[in-house]
Amino acid sequence: MFEAFLIVTTVHMLGLISPGPDFVMIVRNSLVYSRRTGIMTALGIAMGVGVHVTYSLLGIGLLVSKSILLFNALKTFGALYLLYLAYHMLRSQPKTKEELAVFVKPDIAPSKAFKIGFLTNVFNPKATLFFLAVFSQVIDPATGLLLKLAFGTEMIILTFLWFAFVANVLTIARITTSYQRITHHIDRLMGGVLAILGLKILFSSKE
Repeated sequence: MFEAFLIVTTVHMLGLISPGPDFVMIVRNSLVYSRRTGIMTALGIAMGVGVHVTYSLLGIGLLVSKSILLFNALKTFGALYLLYLAYHMLRSQPKTKEELAVFVKPDIAPSKAFKIGFLTNVFNPKATLFFLAVFSQVIDPATGLLLKLAFGTEMIILTFLWFAFVANVLTIARITTSYQRITHHIDRLMGGVLAILGLKILFSSKE
């Protein structure tokens, strides 16, 4: 049991720290908006992981992975969502001298930050395959349901803690102050990364 737990935690952590849509959204929302927004985005991502864990346990993930039609539908929808976010980020404009003189860091509603994180994670087709692989290959098929639920809960909690940590680091006062004048550059950079990820997902073949 301990060995399986260690393997699952290691594999999941490697997946978390690798660059992807979730990481991009945490960086963008933390730097452009606030620590609270970054943490709420992290919570949304963690709840998205909960969705992946649930359908993996129910066997729906296997159905999606085996059906080219369903997988491509998920892939296309997820890619278009990332491109939609990228479009709005790429349109970000620099602040005028007057705006900088009375600069107040912008923010969005916690519910909106949560939704962004949740949808970014849920509609990432690579996450579908990742969690299916973990639950079908790493975790023994004979493992009891309660233990699988424990693994899933650990994934949700670890996801939130990691991205909340990233949000806290990125919103240290000295860091946010230095970024006030270049928030539009951050938005455009993150938008460009999301656009690349979206196009890569959209035009990639089913693995």
